[in-house]
Amino acid sequence: MEAHNILSKRGFSVRSFGTGTHVKLPGPAPNKPNVYDFKTIYGQMYNDLLKKDKELYTQNGILHMLDRNKRIKPRPERFQNCKDLFDLILTCEERVYDQVVEDLNSREQETCQPVHVVNVDIQDNHEEATLGSFLICELCQCIQHTEDMENEIDELLQELEEKSGRTFLHTVCFY
Repeated sequence: MEAHNILSKRGFSVRSFGTGTHVKLPGPAPNKPNVYDFKTIYGQMYNDLLKKDKELYTQNGILHMLDRNKRIKPRPERFQNCKDLFDLILTCEERVYDQVVEDLNSREQETCQPVHVVNVDIQDNHEEATLGSFLICELCQCIQHTEDMENEIDELLQELEEKSGRTFLHTVCFY
């Protein structure tokens, strides 16, 4: 959602999704996450965690994150339930990248329109999310200025890998 926020502020048309069966937020222990249905709005999650342990969820930044999220959109969305077409899908974790590619490859091809799926691994903490979001924004701005994304994206990703020291995964799927 941090990348969603930054890209939206820069004028990009953005949607953000989860890929799991539920929304999982850190809990009081690593093996005790807070689990919500995708139908749960961010405000309800915020109020629930506020009641459970305001100090813990303020300290770990979850309340701040939920407050930001509810200003962006009402609730989380699940990628597998969305049938919209995209030119570019960005993921921030290899596991999510694999789920997106698997879902796209399992769909019936109707238009044969290509979609580029790119993964930028970002650790799940506030600082890395912010740094990763700026890298994602730079990637999107570079793609926006290409004349032929289909033929230039691999070279662009290679240049950004060298500049950032991060590795990108990239594949093309078809709708």
